[in-house]
Amino acid sequence: MGKQQTARSVALDALLACENQGAWSDGYLKKAIREAGLDSRDAGLCTRLCCGVLQNEMLLDALLDRFAKPPVARMEPAVCGCLRLGLYQILFLDRVPDSAAVNESVSLARGRCRNPRAAGLVNAILRNLLRERESLAMPEDLPTRYSHPAWLVEEFSKALGGEGVEELLAADNGEVPTAAQVNTLRITPQALLERLESEGVEAQPHPWLEGCLLLSGTGNLEALPSFQEGLFYIQDPAARLAVLASGVRAGDRVLDACAAPGGKSFAAAIQMAGEGSITSCDIHPKKVELIRSGAARLGISTLEAMVQDGKQCKVEWLNSFDAVLTDVPCSGLGIIRKKPDIRYKDPELLLGLPRIQSEILNNCAQYVRPQGTLLYATCTVLERENSAVVADFLDKQKDFTLEPFTLPGPIGTVESGMLTLWPHIHGTDGFFFAKLRRRDDGDL
Repeated sequence: MGKQQTARSVALDALLACENQGAWSDGYLKKAIREAGLDSRDAGLCTRLCCGVLQNEMLLDALLDRFAKPPVARMEPAVCGCLRLGLYQILFLDRVPDSAAVNESVSLARGRCRNPRAAGLVNAILRNLLRERESLAMPEDLPTRYSHPAWLVEEFSKALGGEGVEELLAADNGEVPTAAQVNTLRITPQALLERLESEGVEAQPHPWLEGCLLLSGTGNLEALPSFQEGLFYIQDPAARLAVLASGVRAGDRVLDACAAPGGKSFAAAIQMAGEGSITSCDIHPKKVELIRSGAARLGISTLEAMVQDGKQCKVEWLNSFDAVLTDVPCSGLGIIRKKPDIRYKDPELLLGLPRIQSEILNNCAQYVRPQGTLLYATCTVLERENSAVVADFLDKQKDFTLEPFTLPGPIGTVESGMLTLWPHIHGTDGFFFAKLRRRDDGDL
């Protein structure tokens, strides 16, 4: 049996898996924390360390390179990981003493690095940084300071019209409370609030979205009795707002064409008061099973989950749904604050997404009955994946028009029928959705 894993060693494993194997940090961490048997405190520290390093990787490397020879990019990956973990703790974690940050990183290097000189190198670089910390000037350029590649900062600047770019970058690097949507088919928001507090979870109502609670100090959420009893599910307010905008109501027949992991389907079922029907689809059988298990936990009996490609026409569905939700595959650049490694994607790999998004939207539009609604949604903020796809769709599909909708809180009525949500403005994920209504005057 190997040496017992610690919060820092699991965080290092995750960082190396992201760098060397292309793993996604959230999925890797969830599995690694469970296998290492970390308690809730160490699991929280491990997650914070891994996410914090990824959020600040370019900044950490720029500062380390002032003291390191060779530069960190040319070092053994494990040495680089130990240095990044140590410096992140020194700069950002007030509760970790500097001595502990250095000593733990040195210990990691001694046990995990091939280079026999690694421990001494890590010790020397981090201690030199500590001595110079008071005079350590932060980089002035936004990409390095906030660890967002230059191409991404440029894209965000275009999307925001040059206003609030730094605020968005800072929000991407902040800690995000967990948003729980109340399963009002089983419990009221106030009763769930009291129940969570009795289970040791800090919870407070969302400031303007009814039926949403913001959680902290959760530990392993899935172990909570209230979670196991299906009293809530985890979903960002942005996704819930998209379902609200769709206007689905009791008795509707709804298709969620790209449903996994199921949050919008669950929100629709609750919004429909458990009346009507929801068909939830994904192309991956394992993800369809996740939707089914989530619906069973929540006690949602009106949902049928099935494998179906959103780009492939299913003839028996033509003109038959009151509402069709299409949350299409996208670049994910609106959820960087939760999945920090998304920022390091190769931008070339994103260029083909609008074609796929258009294929799904055009195909699924055929399933909307006359006078029914079609919702197009993404978790990105790039115009080419959002309003440009909608504009192209409307050029081809003359039977659809954009329709205004009204949402709670600071949003109000959206006359254009299209909305982009921003982390630094709305406190949500970056998210886009458009509500379209099919006319009652002929086939597509």
